[in-house]
Amino acid sequence: MARVCDLTGKKTISGNNVSHSNRKSKRKFYPNLQTKRFYIPEEGRWVTLKVAASTLKTINRKGITAYINELYKEGKL
Repeated sequence: MARVCDLTGKKTISGNNVSHSNRKSKRKFYPNLQTKRFYIPEEGRWVTLKVAASTLKTINRKGITAYINELYKEGKL
């Protein structure tokens, strides 16, 4: 499975490991993905999503329904 947030689309990015002698080698930075179940009261069901921790904080602040509606308005879903 791809390491991509289901809601925001955050994914793996690449960068460099930098040693003490300043030699560089490629590495990857992975998003902090968590598998989480959310209850959608409008639909009366549970949905399992793989979301980034930063997305989870936003969902806790705004609520899952409001956040999904916001993403639809922005055209991201």
